[in-house]
Amino acid sequence: MPWAPVAMAPVALAPVALAAGALAAILQMAGALKTAPPLAGLPVDLTLASLALLLPALALLAVSRAWRVERALALPLAAAGLFWAWLVVAGAWSPSSVVLSAKLPEATLAGPLMLAAGMLVGAEPSARRALSATTIAIGALLAATVAWGVAGGWGLAALLEAEAQRLQYQLAGLAMATAAALAAVKLVEAPSWPGRAAWAALILALAAAALLPGGRTALVALLLGVALAPALRLPRRRALAWTAAVAAAGMAGLLWLLLHPDHAEGLRTLERLTGDAAGLDARRGLWSAALDWAGEAAPFGLGTGGFTIAAGHGERRGLYPHNHALEALAEGGLPGLLLWLGTFGGAAFAMLRLAPGVPPARLARMAAMVLPVAMTIMVSTDLGNRMAWFALGLALSLGLSARPLEAAHA
Repeated sequence: MPWAPVAMAPVALAPVALAAGALAAILQMAGALKTAPPLAGLPVDLTLASLALLLPALALLAVSRAWRVERALALPLAAAGLFWAWLVVAGAWSPSSVVLSAKLPEATLAGPLMLAAGMLVGAEPSARRALSATTIAIGALLAATVAWGVAGGWGLAALLEAEAQRLQYQLAGLAMATAAALAAVKLVEAPSWPGRAAWAALILALAAAALLPGGRTALVALLLGVALAPALRLPRRRALAWTAAVAAAGMAGLLWLLLHPDHAEGLRTLERLTGDAAGLDARRGLWSAALDWAGEAAPFGLGTGGFTIAAGHGERRGLYPHNHALEALAEGGLPGLLLWLGTFGGAAFAMLRLAPGVPPARLARMAAMVLPVAMTIMVSTDLGNRMAWFALGLALSLGLSARPLEAAHA
């Protein structure tokens, strides 16, 4: 019976798909998880551990399914390959050694791996379900951690350095925004009122936690994700009603807090959103410097990782341009910007082109996981951030479909 192992492979490897989805979510959010106080003392690096387990799961997932790739993916995938190659070439004239040696492997080695992981996990139904469920669980865990930490339960200032604390809150906010958007999709899918109430309670808890640490982008991403992702799951009239209801509720909640400052005390995100312009001013300075140096170094740019030195910050990677497009322009020149636009802009165009043929439930979940990261890369993170490449893979997964091997041989 030569076909028996092939016919049994998809069934036997179903747990592999679930594991791949869960591990991909953990790897995606490892930066927030491993800096959260309960997990900060783990004897192993959570990023490396989840990666080591994910790689064989992805390999088994890839060989246990028959895959079909839509033509719409040709442009963004080709642009991504050329973009990675150009980042390597541009590193040849970079004045940096420290930032270059850290960022280049993350962008050109981890980037392709994370993109492939996002495509495979996003396209396989079981893996996609596990990814969604694990992401919601991680968001809820981090919300509880942030709430307890802000209340002083972890003694966070003593456990983490100031920079690590800021990073933990930023990444936790992104995780909570993604989890809230996914929970909103589950809410509109719930068949009964008790289920809807439970998902609504989780969304409100995540939104409340997002008000605590100071992440303005995360809060805006949460509100937009909750408003827009479920709308893709609903008929047009209900979608418009849902979006309007979420927008009204969000504005009403923020207005109530502004009118009752005694209740808003300690909500660092709200304080920064309404009165702290330092972060925005700092970003404007970095954006302006990126544009200025892009002009000075035209047409081929400063070289990968060269912005911080040119801008007078030395080998301080944290002072990158805080905008992916400007970073690609400043360090990669006009070729870098064009290839970045072909990669990420091409992926957005592919999503729009593929969306009408994708089941609404799948489309809504991909939007819920991609939207917060898409907003973040325009105001934070650099080209070496693995979350951006994984989100790109999830977006492109709409053009990838998986079938069990026995169905493909039928």
